[in-house]
Amino acid sequence: MESENQSLAYFKALIGKKLDQTPSPAGNSLGGTLLEVEKGYMKVSYVVTAQMCNPAKTLHGGIASLMIDDVIGMANFAAGSPYLMTSINLNVDFLSGAKIGEKLEVSAKLVRSGANLNHWEAVIIKNSGKIVAKASSNMIKTHLKLTEIGL
Repeated sequence: MESENQSLAYFKALIGKKLDQTPSPAGNSLGGTLLEVEKGYMKVSYVVTAQMCNPAKTLHGGIASLMIDDVIGMANFAAGSPYLMTSINLNVDFLSGAKIGEKLEVSAKLVRSGANLNHWEAVIIKNSGKIVAKASSNMIKTHLKLTEIGL
């Protein structure tokens, strides 16, 4: 059985807690709560606030994309690569709106892990079960070791 990596252990200790002290300042601003994490999977809940909305008072597409990108990024970090990996694309389909006060769950699943590239799929679902957005993203390995940048 593979031993648990430090990154995964770090996130497992945060289950049930607000994600406001992660290495991602943009993600910290969303006030998510970690619900689940395993190698290759993560789920985070968010509550839509007025600051997350567009003029129609529904979740802004850019904020939805940030939620997805941040959950994928954290899940990728928890997957255990010793190198920093970064998004090279993010394809998002916006399928329905979410209003102020609605609770959302964003989950990300690793579809394929390669030597240099990880492919992820993610979805935002509201309490009603309706899909708000779905996405796919590829993360590429950089030359930076996480230890070299203090992670």
